[in-house]
Amino acid sequence: MNYFAFFDIPVSFQVDASALRRMYLENSRKYHPDFHTRASDGDQADMLDLSTLNNEAYKTLLDPDRRMRYILEINGLLGDGVELPELPPDFLMDMMEINEALMELEFDFDETRLQAAMQQVQDIEKSLLHAIQPVLDGWEPDQGVAPLKAVRDHYLKKRYLLRIRENLSKFAP
Repeated sequence: MNYFAFFDIPVSFQVDASALRRMYLENSRKYHPDFHTRASDGDQADMLDLSTLNNEAYKTLLDPDRRMRYILEINGLLGDGVELPELPPDFLMDMMEINEALMELEFDFDETRLQAAMQQVQDIEKSLLHAIQPVLDGWEPDQGVAPLKAVRDHYLKKRYLLRIRENLSKFAP
């Protein structure tokens, strides 16, 4: 079941967190297995499934990155069997520079270069978010696939930067 439909909220990259929480709590009271102890085994199993769905849907829609991935998946732009596009060459060149800085740090650690690399990653992340924010704010499900492809590109770049950030964190004191 579509998580947005489950909570009866519109499909959007920007979710009203209070409405989401209200629906989550309402569903928790409705589906929690403890409230159905006298029901048949089949009904108890159904309530357990719905309670699990409620929890997973809430965690997914509450987190902006997981929500973004979910919207891309339900629109067929991410997931198993989906061929992903190549990242743009200019982005990959920037990543190559950062990866080279990481290799240099491995061989000859320098706090100043570490901070510069971390700042470079942070600046790229801010720039990416600034570029995609209007799409995220204004996207409607009936707009077609073009805006979603831009969001997918953003998501893939962000995932790449996350891996670099994880590598940078290995150098933290």
